[in-house]
Amino acid sequence: MATTALPLPSEPIVKQIARERTSPRETAQCSCKTVKQADTETQHKGRGLHEKERMHYTELALHPYNRILVLFIFCARDKVTVYITTKPLLPINFQILGQVISAQYSTSTRGELKGKKMIRRMAGGGAAPQPKQDELQPHPVKDQLPQVSYCITSPPPWPEAILLGFQHYLVMLGTTVLIPSSLVPQMGGGNEEKAKVIQTLLFVAGINTLFQSFFGTRLPAVIGGSYTFVPTTISIILAGRYSDIVNPQEKFERIMRGTQGALIVASTLQIVFGFSGLWRNVVRFLSPLSAVPLVALSGFGLYELGFPVLAKCVEIGLPEIIILLVFSQYIPHMMKGEKPIFDRFAVIFSVAIVWIYAHLLTVGGAYKNSAPKTQITCRTDRAGIIGGAPWYASATPIPPSVLSRGVGWQGVGILLSGIFGTGNGSSVSVENAGLLALTRVGSRRVVQISAGFMIFFSILGKFGAVFASIPAPIVAALYCLFFAYVGSAGLSFLQFCNLNSFRTKFILGFSVFMGFSIPQYFNEYTAFKGYGPVHTRARWFNDMINVPFASEPFVAGLLALFLDVTLHKKDNQTRKDRGMHWWDRFRSFKTDTRSEEFYSLPFNLNKFFPSV
Repeated sequence: MATTALPLPSEPIVKQIARERTSPRETAQCSCKTVKQADTETQHKGRGLHEKERMHYTELALHPYNRILVLFIFCARDKVTVYITTKPLLPINFQILGQVISAQYSTSTRGELKGKKMIRRMAGGGAAPQPKQDELQPHPVKDQLPQVSYCITSPPPWPEAILLGFQHYLVMLGTTVLIPSSLVPQMGGGNEEKAKVIQTLLFVAGINTLFQSFFGTRLPAVIGGSYTFVPTTISIILAGRYSDIVNPQEKFERIMRGTQGALIVASTLQIVFGFSGLWRNVVRFLSPLSAVPLVALSGFGLYELGFPVLAKCVEIGLPEIIILLVFSQYIPHMMKGEKPIFDRFAVIFSVAIVWIYAHLLTVGGAYKNSAPKTQITCRTDRAGIIGGAPWYASATPIPPSVLSRGVGWQGVGILLSGIFGTGNGSSVSVENAGLLALTRVGSRRVVQISAGFMIFFSILGKFGAVFASIPAPIVAALYCLFFAYVGSAGLSFLQFCNLNSFRTKFILGFSVFMGFSIPQYFNEYTAFKGYGPVHTRARWFNDMINVPFASEPFVAGLLALFLDVTLHKKDNQTRKDRGMHWWDRFRSFKTDTRSEEFYSLPFNLNKFFPSV
């Protein structure tokens, strides 16, 4: 029994509130104000609340549906006593109390009753309280990620945006340095050629990022070098027509010209597919189910670039991943402030700390007597980039038409890569997509600022070379977190699919398993034999088969799309199992009102280039 002071009427009042047998969705939460108000009001959250009427009650009715709730309210001049009793059978017997629950309530500023329930057994036992039905419901489906601080059209303040843009520049720098560092020596180039290729790749990445954010998909996506193009470039390097060239400089120039020509030809196909709308028709066959393996393995499939590279210099790679996890995941929960500083700028903090630590190890002579491979991996002064560099020298689901437009502009980016001679094609940076999830900032302006840093540091080569000297294990530690975020983004599409369907289980499990298994076979075969499983006299045909089937996301996405389309049934239940009932809203630009806000072209260009 408990009391509280309320402005109550002087005469005693007895109210009977019975709970009917209804489903949880038909019940309404009670938000009683005061006894006097409850006695006089006739409506309470859409339910009748007259003195002799019944109401649906969920806050206090922690009982099975077949039990009846009886609420006794005894009012004195300045106190009220609340008794709640349950009785499993009708008619209600006011003389028998099977279970008494005494609760102490206080009236909030809005007049709502709040309190701490205390169970007191006066007679008999009674069943344990049943959980609320809201707690048994699955998580609601979200077509936009919640808890995002800044979305595409809401930029952060300028100082914060500049720091976030610089952070994106640091993250994409890893791929920009690692790819030329691997390819240029095989092409016959030295440190000077490697520095020039890195600067060129940075400059083209900045231009392509601006094009994509202004005229392409308009998503906050960084466009940079891609590991996808590395096998094709290696195939050109190993071509027989370059094997007889003795002069390294001449060999480098000849191979670079061959790579440029291949990129220009490849870009024309992508430009045609994108701007003609053909890619839009292909994308409309996709469903959330078939998108899961494709997107998930785009992140998880890059596992070889994570811990295996980190472990090449574990004394700096392991501290980096530990400090990154502490700054991004633990400190924000221990030190709750108004602004999320530590998790938002975790990359800058962690890289700066471990980079200084690695430099101290370098100048202190820790690697003086180490093997050459260890020195190249761990030291901060062995990349050969600083000395060789001259002083001057990346919302709602995307509509198919917008994605097709983005593919066309990506083709333009590959064309620029071929013209400028980057030695590698351009694609969306997977690691920068993971950084968006880490910082929870999806602003378009931040990515455009990062493009400015790319162009600036590509022109002032010495300054850019300083940041490019970050050891590869530090970059690999960042990849461990960012690639995991991208893979989990693919898994998030499962919220729209029916995981209780055996059709869904088969397509999902088989495509993901084969997405790992088939590329593993192709890679092992190539490493052992020196050539792929498809080995004919036409090298171009061999590469067309061997290179794609050595890619995890390609195999998994292709299998999932094929199975999802061929096992398709025309009934509505199968469409719901695939997630198409949700996907239909985004199959056209005009079917969702948010598309205009997120994806419309600037400068009123939609009038001349409308999306469908």
